Amino acid sequence: MTYRVVVDEIADPAALKALANPLRQRILRCLERGEATSTSLAKELGVTTGGTSYNLRVLADNGFVEEVPGRASGRERWWRATRRDLRFPRYSEQDTESREALDWLNRLWSSEYAEAHERFQRARDRLGDWRDAEPYSRGTIRVTLAQLERFFLEYLDLLNKYAAPGDEGDEGEEVSDAREVMTCFVAFPDVPEDT
Repeated sequence: MTYRVVVDEIADPAALKALANPLRQRILRCLERGEATSTSLAKELGVTTGGTSYNLRVLADNGFVEEVPGRASGRERWWRATRRDLRFPRYSEQDTESREALDWLNRLWSSEYAEAHERFQRARDRLGDWRDAEPYSRGTIRVTLAQLERFFLEYLDLLNKYAAPGDEGDEGEEVSDAREVMTCFVAFPDVPEDT
């Protein structure tokens, strides 16, 4: 099965600000796990339904979430995250407002990754075979900027290959024990401390 998410460069400062909000990030994480209503999100996140409704509208206005067609009942609407591979303009192409929003967003995401890893560490003994699921690699490579860009695109292709919903798995592989796995790719020049 070939599966592709929509590649979308987010250059609009308003859209970047919409993303760079802690509650909206929490809402997006919930919706990445599955469809939900404003009420169910409010309960899960410990906030008011007014807060989730407002933030869902902001996310929807910027294309990050959408209503689930045919699932509304009365005033209750169901929402889902859109499948988008978000990209951002190069630093040299960003205006001040965009840079500030992206700096904030990067801090949010770094914090989210650290918190998620801590939850995994605390729960590890209760995860059965999944307790060993922590492939890790840290290193440096010497590349040109063009090579780094190709490396990143190849990484995304590999990630998207495995991100296919409803994937049947490799030959004979049982997928009933599949679970959501957080991934993070970060690469940047290793600048000496005295620079």
